[in-house]
Amino acid sequence: MQTPNSTVSSSPKLPKPFSLPLKILPQALHNRFLANIINRILVNDLNEGELDFLQDKSVAIEISDIGMCYQMTLSGVRLVGANVQVDNDLTVRASLYDFMSMASRQVDPDTLVFQRRLVMEGDTELGLGLKNYLDGMDVEASRALSLVETVSKKTMPVYKKLFG
Repeated sequence: MQTPNSTVSSSPKLPKPFSLPLKILPQALHNRFLANIINRILVNDLNEGELDFLQDKSVAIEISDIGMCYQMTLSGVRLVGANVQVDNDLTVRASLYDFMSMASRQVDPDTLVFQRRLVMEGDTELGLGLKNYLDGMDVEASRALSLVETVSKKTMPVYKKLFG
């Protein structure tokens, strides 16, 4: 007999010692770094107001196996690192491998939600807006997004072999 969790497939987890170098840097620096990368990748969408639904909302991206949480908010037309003391309006949580799976478009986020490998907590409307935005992204039209997808696809087999 299968228990509800026996059908949930798991993803490879990054061993804790590999995440230690990341934890040396202050959280605020992590937040700024990721916000700057996303600003470069999504510059056109930000300038066109496609992400205005994030205005003054705090969104956390939590990488569960690494134990890192990146917090951002939209201020004007740029994402900025959120204050680490603020309560997040939305938290998106998954393992590094599952985020890579989504970035490479090898796994649909809905599949990960149903398998309980991707969790969204907080403002449901904000979560739905973010999901709809991500679903509607034209990866082929963006050189940066295509690069992220390609790198993720190429590193996933190695990651799985090393940590699976």
